[in-house]
Amino acid sequence: MKKNGWMILSVTMLAVALVVRADGQTGAAPASEKPATTKPAAAGEKAIVLSPGAATVAGKNVNVRGKAGFKGEVFTKLQNGDAVNVIEQVILLKPKAGEPSTWAKISYPTNAYVWVHGSYLNADKTVKPKKLNIRTGAGENYSIVGTLEQGVAVKEVSTKGNWTQIEAPADAIAFVAASYVRQDATSDMAPPVVSVQQPAPETTTIGSDPIIASTTTDLANTNPPVEPNPTIADSANVPPPVIEEVWVPRTVTHEGIVKATVSIQAPTKYGLHAVDSGKLINYLYSPTAELEMSRYAGKHIIVGGQEGLDERWVNTPVLTIQKIYVVR
Repeated sequence: MKKNGWMILSVTMLAVALVVRADGQTGAAPASEKPATTKPAAAGEKAIVLSPGAATVAGKNVNVRGKAGFKGEVFTKLQNGDAVNVIEQVILLKPKAGEPSTWAKISYPTNAYVWVHGSYLNADKTVKPKKLNIRTGAGENYSIVGTLEQGVAVKEVSTKGNWTQIEAPADAIAFVAASYVRQDATSDMAPPVVSVQQPAPETTTIGSDPIIASTTTDLANTNPPVEPNPTIADSANVPPPVIEEVWVPRTVTHEGIVKATVSIQAPTKYGLHAVDSGKLINYLYSPTAELEMSRYAGKHIIVGGQEGLDERWVNTPVLTIQKIYVVR
């Protein structure tokens, strides 16, 4: 009897050890045992390029999250062969150990619902404020995956305290690890859109009502302009002061052709050149090895990011890439 009890306990522990969550996380497997489906760390990941459009899931019980990365809570799962719509590819600039660095932003799965705070719905189930955040769960600690406009009617599914579960709008988003997404290599596939996600800064929230979405702001430079303040001399013989331009880093969007730089002393290996004249616009700097610029050599792109000057190359700014879109 005692022997049979030990055998049952051993089988139970083995079953628990084989549980694997399909987005690079493992379940209760022992530290000494490496599950076969565990994804490699970011440094060893295979390069993945996804384009906006149709795709399918490759894997069982693939986690769907409210944010890119393990910080995003899992709110549903997808199965092998499930159809998804890719919006863009997201690359984490500083992934945690064991965390996939490349993620797919997808349209919200049809097998999941979203939540809103019930106090912001009218009696006829229309939205009260100008914009209302929708979340993956019933609470402010869940990820925001979209917004609803004032007056939009929602379809209630259930309630939980002050929160109302509703059907997700068409523009709601979610995230899955890109390694579990497959696309057919067809000629009519849309050009890839890649976003580089900066690490979230630590902020302190003031107030207790973060439910309504804040007004969208432009990412352009918010630093106050530096105005020269020359001293006005009484004598007419004093030459006018020399006013030097002060370069302030700014967020920009440029269009051009990617070409390899000629000089070995250039700050980066690739530059963005004007489509018509071929003139160098920016040196292109990729903040992560996952965004390999050699893949874009010779391509016509639209690129956005922060533009600043390198002290060695004062005539041509360096653009740190945050988003890149292939035109052709």
